[in-house]
Amino acid sequence: MRAQDAVSVSEMAETLLLDAALENIPSGFVVWSPQFRLVMWNKHWQDLYGFSDSAIKRGMSLEEVVELSAKLGNHPGQDATTFYENYTEILLANRSGARTKSQEVLRGGRTIETALIYSEALGWIVSHEDITDEIARTENVAKRKLELERQNIRLDAAVNNISIGLCMCDPKGRLVICNEPYARIYNLPSALLRPGTQLEDILAHLFEQGMSAGSTTEEYFAWRRDVIARREYGKNIHELNGRTIMMQHHPMKDGGWVTTHEDITEQRQNEARIRHLARHDALTDLPNRIEFLEQMAKTEAGLARGEMAAVLYIDLDHFKAVNDTLGHAVGDEVIKQASARLWGTTRETDVLARLGGDEFALLLRPIESAADAAKVADRIIKAMCAPMNIGGQQVEIGASVGIAVGPGDGVKTDTLVKNADLALYKAKSEGRSTYHFFEAGMDADLQQRRSIEAGLRLALARGELRLVFQPLLGLPEDRITCVEALLRWDHDDRTISPNEFIPIAEETGLIVAIGEWVLREACQTAVTWPDDVRVAVNLSPIQFKNRDLVGVVQAALSDAGLAPTRLELEITESLLLAENETTLKALHDLRAMGVRISMDDFGTGYSSLSYLRSFPFDKIKIDRSFMADLTSRDDSQAIIKAIIGLGQSLGMTTTTEGVETAEQLALVREHGASEVQGFLFSPPLPPGALANLLHSDAAKAQTTGKKAS
Repeated sequence: MRAQDAVSVSEMAETLLLDAALENIPSGFVVWSPQFRLVMWNKHWQDLYGFSDSAIKRGMSLEEVVELSAKLGNHPGQDATTFYENYTEILLANRSGARTKSQEVLRGGRTIETALIYSEALGWIVSHEDITDEIARTENVAKRKLELERQNIRLDAAVNNISIGLCMCDPKGRLVICNEPYARIYNLPSALLRPGTQLEDILAHLFEQGMSAGSTTEEYFAWRRDVIARREYGKNIHELNGRTIMMQHHPMKDGGWVTTHEDITEQRQNEARIRHLARHDALTDLPNRIEFLEQMAKTEAGLARGEMAAVLYIDLDHFKAVNDTLGHAVGDEVIKQASARLWGTTRETDVLARLGGDEFALLLRPIESAADAAKVADRIIKAMCAPMNIGGQQVEIGASVGIAVGPGDGVKTDTLVKNADLALYKAKSEGRSTYHFFEAGMDADLQQRRSIEAGLRLALARGELRLVFQPLLGLPEDRITCVEALLRWDHDDRTISPNEFIPIAEETGLIVAIGEWVLREACQTAVTWPDDVRVAVNLSPIQFKNRDLVGVVQAALSDAGLAPTRLELEITESLLLAENETTLKALHDLRAMGVRISMDDFGTGYSSLSYLRSFPFDKIKIDRSFMADLTSRDDSQAIIKAIIGLGQSLGMTTTTEGVETAEQLALVREHGASEVQGFLFSPPLPPGALANLLHSDAAKAQTTGKKAS
């Protein structure tokens, strides 16, 4: 501070002391006269506002100082005039002698707090303090406090809204915090939920309430203390008030710990239910195949010691017909009632299981002799013969039983089960509703059949099926007019005859997929032949159970690009035995597409003539059985002549199968047959050889045509 015009040494000394005092004040200091003139100031004030020594002079007006300050960048957002007017108003309003504070912003965003007081002798005495850092610190503290409050809110929400109980204790075993699920799981009183409560007090209360932890109270306390002392993870499952609770102990670095508590009652019940369902049938609640085989395995040791046991395989007779005609709901009820009747024939030591579908198995253990098993089988058959009343409908089924007795028929589970199944197959083949014991050697044919069935299920995927083609010679045209597609199966280094595998394919339903493959393959091959050569494909009656058979045929023709008129479908009279509307409609729809329908093996059935009335066939194929003695027996010739004549009168093409000699060919030609098929003309050929034959036949026909012209 500068004190001007000192008139005495004393006054100068006082001035110097005042100047020194003002300069050592840590904040800015300035005095304005009642006329708004600058009286005195210190260096801090100059520095705050950026005033140089030469720019500031005593006696300057407030307005001049404000303009200078504004030019230096202070008071951003306000012009000098506005700031001057506002500041003057503040000064004039403060003449009461009370200390007044206000804030202003200087260059660089610094915040200055001014405190002023009015003195009649001096004017306005104003201090200026930079509070920017203090404000920042205060704001940071406020922000941290707010964030901490938010975190506490989040923590409280998280802790109390998780489904499991949570409890935290300090190193001295005192409760720090716990959540609402923890209190709810154990139904703890509020007195035990206060921070500072000893964990052992809580545990003592729980044991008093009947908590069971799989050990005595003392043992449990000792275990908890040991886990805490070792600072290790620990886990315990205990029971309280009928609930199962899993506690997990998690140590913390400071010596305290957190425990989680989860009510796993429903989880345990569900797990038990799942374990039960894994080994029991959902419909009947009987043991299933897994449980049955495990019980069988437990019997093996006794069988090895010479103890006797029997395995009964049981199959319900006529169940499929019930299921198909009356529906699955009735079928399920039949299974339930059947299982109840079967269970009534068992002892406490026996094991009755449902293996699936309408198949059951019964393990009799122990037994004294095979006669014991026969008695049970007889009771089962009689129990199943009684009619069932289901929803007001009377349902009659039966049961077939196969019996294997160990150790004579085997001591291992697989052996006994296999032999009981073989015996069941024998019982079913003997007319059903009976039982049969396993006999050595009885499985040879069945094993062969099952081997064929197992291989047949994979034949398509493995590419083991193939087609061969046998030409049909049109007699009036003297050329190939049609070719029959015949299925072959190459399996295990041999070709299996269709007579072996086709009946199995039909019985298992595999014929549907196989038949579709044959149809598609035949159409794709035939499209490469001359346009005037048709392809004949055999259809099984089982394929007509597919309601979309017409769509399958359409797709095969469309995908191959083959005209429908070039396809012949051969059926046997067994298809028409039921003569149902669905079958006849499918045949009419196919014929309407342009596909030709042929009756195969004509003359071998007992009502072939009546079938010719039920559907207008395009062709009848005379069975090869009439060819064997055609040249030696007059009656065979008469039959052939009559069938050919019948076909001609009905406008149908006639094909004679099995023509193997020139004499046979001459006779059927004489009687007016349309086509012949047999080894005399050609055996079944692979596609390549057939293509060569068709090419040769076409070339011959072309040559013949040229000569004729």
